[in-house]
Amino acid sequence: MISEKHSIRPLKLNDFIGQEEVKKQLKVFIEACKIQGKTLDHTILSGPPGLGKTTLATIIASELGTNIKITSAPVLEKKGDLVGLLTSLKEGDILFIDEIHRLTPTLEEILYSAMEDFKVDVVVGGGSNRKARSAKAIRLDINKFTLIGATTRIGMLSTPLISRFGIILNLDFYDEKSLKEIILRSGKILNINITEEGALEIAKHSKGTPRIANKLLKRVYDYAVIHKKDVIDRETAFDALRFLSIGKDGIDGLSLKYLKSLVYQFNCGPVGLNTISFAISEDKRTIEEVIEPYLLKLGFIKRTAKGRVALPTAVEYLENYENT
Repeated sequence: MISEKHSIRPLKLNDFIGQEEVKKQLKVFIEACKIQGKTLDHTILSGPPGLGKTTLATIIASELGTNIKITSAPVLEKKGDLVGLLTSLKEGDILFIDEIHRLTPTLEEILYSAMEDFKVDVVVGGGSNRKARSAKAIRLDINKFTLIGATTRIGMLSTPLISRFGIILNLDFYDEKSLKEIILRSGKILNINITEEGALEIAKHSKGTPRIANKLLKRVYDYAVIHKKDVIDRETAFDALRFLSIGKDGIDGLSLKYLKSLVYQFNCGPVGLNTISFAISEDKRTIEEVIEPYLLKLGFIKRTAKGRVALPTAVEYLENYENT
């Protein structure tokens, strides 16, 4: 039975598996802050979904011994939402904004003075009709804090905003060895009995992403329970993943639909994002942020000025898939 007593999220850098270069840099920055007694510089964590950006933010807070407030850009609709968060922060606190590239320009402007001068402008008084004439702006001091922004689209951040971040760290897809270690660690925490070979088989199908690896571990365990398997070995993992329609290299149904459309329907392209979005009935953001990054890594597709193009490796993959 899966144990839900403990979170599988690590709380210390030493427990975080993978992203070695990012960890090395963070250790230096964090230790320097402790020695100098100052707040960490504002930080950007960029990379595809599911690589551990939120986890790293909570680890940074844990290592620094400070509080963290977590939100996401789509949730922050009004000036008051962001100002309320900023004024509630205590000295040294961390504010984590996920999908920071989706902040509106108005909210970005509030961050400029907050990040540089630790001040926010608040309009008091006013309202409608005559009272509006009495409205005035007051600049309030706020406590020194660290803003950590997570983004899957760093190129969408405006120059004025990104220039205010002192630390920019890029997370990349994980290798199979790191994913295997993550799966074994999660299995131990969740009380799932899995062999190294079984963990490696799941890792091979996880698209280089810990979030997917942990999700597949639970689904493979469900399969093992139903088939009365006490241990998830390579054979059990392989059978479960085939049952889940997860193909070689982690190509799932969504990615397969995208590839088939690009190769067969559009003759390998080039085809525009809007067109392929309509063809496979998927949101453009899902295509750009979820489907395409891993296909780009595998060398199956490329993005050009004229649109998306399927490469020979994608055609070969589909041919092999049809023959299995």
